[in-house]
Amino acid sequence: MTDEGVILLTGFEPFGDSDVNPSIEACRRLDGNTYNGFRVAVEEIPLRFHEIRKTIEGHIKKYDAKAVVCTGQAGGPALTLERVAINIGSARSPYNCGYKPLDEPLREGGPVAYFTKLPFRLLLERLKEAKIPSILSNSAGTYGCNQIFYHLMDYLVREGIDIPAGFIHIPLLPEQALGGRAPSMTLDLSARAMEVVVEAISELL
Repeated sequence: MTDEGVILLTGFEPFGDSDVNPSIEACRRLDGNTYNGFRVAVEEIPLRFHEIRKTIEGHIKKYDAKAVVCTGQAGGPALTLERVAINIGSARSPYNCGYKPLDEPLREGGPVAYFTKLPFRLLLERLKEAKIPSILSNSAGTYGCNQIFYHLMDYLVREGIDIPAGFIHIPLLPEQALGGRAPSMTLDLSARAMEVVVEAISELL
């Protein structure tokens, strides 16, 4: 199945002791919307180490995506645009499948790292104009978020696909931060942030 004019958004399934993940919930708010002639398609990614690569590659093929923004949850105070994906999987907590990689290459013999192909300076400017807290980060960690980011960029390079693509971290929801000191962002604001991102990307396609 191919679908012309699709911007693909992904978010992860819930993990750990939470029954919600703000990344997929924020993206779902945009599912089916059209921006400058491009339709948004949203897919949930399983947080299972050996399934992430084939899942993201399959979705890119399915939609013949013209841009891809993968998202995940993080405990930071702002929407975080990630600059670099590295070829390492190393988890402090197990994936939902129970697997816990330690210093494991995501692709044996693959490049050490990939840079994002999202227009992050433009996105930061647009997010600032929308009064949405946002920052640029140089490390997506070594867990599922970095993993999908690496597999996404690796696949595009190997297939010779030149499209805007990258990864964004979305803050915890307020209900996930109850009883602690972790910062959070409402689902409405996170969804609005993703809308700003998609609007800006669609203008460049």
